[in-house]
Amino acid sequence: MTELADGRWHRLHPATPLLKGGIALLAILGIIVSNLRERLIEWIFPAVDCPPGVCDEDPFTLILDRYLLPTLLGILVLLVVILGLFWMSWRMHTFRVTEEIVEVRAGVLFRSHRRSRLDRVQGINVSRPLFARLFGAARLEISAAGSDANVQLAYLSSANADGLRAEILRRASGIRAREAAQSGEGVIASVAPDARANLADVARQRIAEFSAPELDPALAPPQSVVTMHAGRLVGSTLLSVGMLWFLVAIAGVAVAMALTGAGVFLFLGLIPMIFGLGSFLVNRIVKSLRFSIAATADGVRVGYGLLSTSNETIPPGRIHAVEITQELLWRPFDWWTVRVNLASHSTAKGAAGQRNTTILPVGSREEVLRVLELVLPGLVTDETRLLIEGGLAPARIDDGFTTSPRRGAVLRWFSWRRNGFLLHPDAVVLRRGAVWRSLTVVPTARTQSVAAHQGPLERMLRLAQVRLHTVTGPVTARIGALDVADASTLFREAAAAGVTAIRADRSHRWGSS
Repeated sequence: MTELADGRWHRLHPATPLLKGGIALLAILGIIVSNLRERLIEWIFPAVDCPPGVCDEDPFTLILDRYLLPTLLGILVLLVVILGLFWMSWRMHTFRVTEEIVEVRAGVLFRSHRRSRLDRVQGINVSRPLFARLFGAARLEISAAGSDANVQLAYLSSANADGLRAEILRRASGIRAREAAQSGEGVIASVAPDARANLADVARQRIAEFSAPELDPALAPPQSVVTMHAGRLVGSTLLSVGMLWFLVAIAGVAVAMALTGAGVFLFLGLIPMIFGLGSFLVNRIVKSLRFSIAATADGVRVGYGLLSTSNETIPPGRIHAVEITQELLWRPFDWWTVRVNLASHSTAKGAAGQRNTTILPVGSREEVLRVLELVLPGLVTDETRLLIEGGLAPARIDDGFTTSPRRGAVLRWFSWRRNGFLLHPDAVVLRRGAVWRSLTVVPTARTQSVAAHQGPLERMLRLAQVRLHTVTGPVTARIGALDVADASTLFREAAAAGVTAIRADRSHRWGSS
């Protein structure tokens, strides 16, 4: 556990001012160095003369030649002021964790006070940027439902961030309240840091942290862990629609070069695009290395990263919808993407540089089914597994889905045979698309409302569409071109199942049972 959850006010990691302002200071230093490049060359290589007229026209050189002492004093005063502001900001930035809420107070001139209820926590993200890892620090972000409702603690020591996350999830689950009721009191143990640790011990500890696996083997059984291969990530990126349009653009430029003769200028225009594409691919791969998604006692944990790492724990019942999609060029390899709707919006990017709602950027069908078992436990059983696999495969007569009638081909030219839905006591499954296939799963306990709609053309064709409302996110649970009778059945039964499931849902206190 951690003593930071004792209900008292605490401060952040002592290196927080440097970690927050260090990048800005490095940028300022870079600007100064770039403007003093000639003078630096003179100092480092005295034998090399500065080009005539260059040093005399350099304003920084003139300042150093004529006002060296006042300049150095001014820089010193400026550094003292900046460090003083950083220190004051660190002193005024405090937080506390009680049995019910997390509070953060921050600001010097403009004060802010944030609160987040533990039983409304939607997820907790622990990010370790490369610069922060050198200091053994991590950023902890508590995601809450709503816009701009998150509580961020930047930075804590790496061990404290992990311990505080575990304690917050433990209290949010109801386990602590149950244990306290049984024993009469709750005790938080803390481990005092060893003051005798020397520099060699710190260095060994940092090396151990960098070489340690992204997912602690003690957190989840190996059979529940789903990983992502870097080669598959590269292949899926090269076969994406965006890459296809990029190749079309290059082909267009090549044709223009051949027709106009302005080959050199067009080729130079391609260089930034190529460098941009290369950096995008490298960034996707590096950020997605050591990707893993696993089931832990406190929910689904998604982790990734090699130099800068990030991992997020999503408690049970916080996923409101799941969508499994497949791009056209991925079909020969049977690759899929899994996205979810969450009530919170984490500021941390997900794997492959995508939004954190993309919990599996690319995976095989077997991996997709394993991820579905993790995010919606209890839904994927031996009985429903075949039904869900049928939702990913081409349409069949006996696959259990209620599909669009033949007249639905007017609105769904290619997909009317595959366009349909499947009702389950725990979820509503929607299947769409023939060119770009998708399968949407909405837990009935997370359904906000159900709506049916019929436009003029649909009324003429005796068709209708139904939408299940969930929290805002990348997944839209809508199915159209249904027969009126089938749409009415889906509307009534989905609404009734939602009311029943919501009444029986206890996932907000997943550890109290």
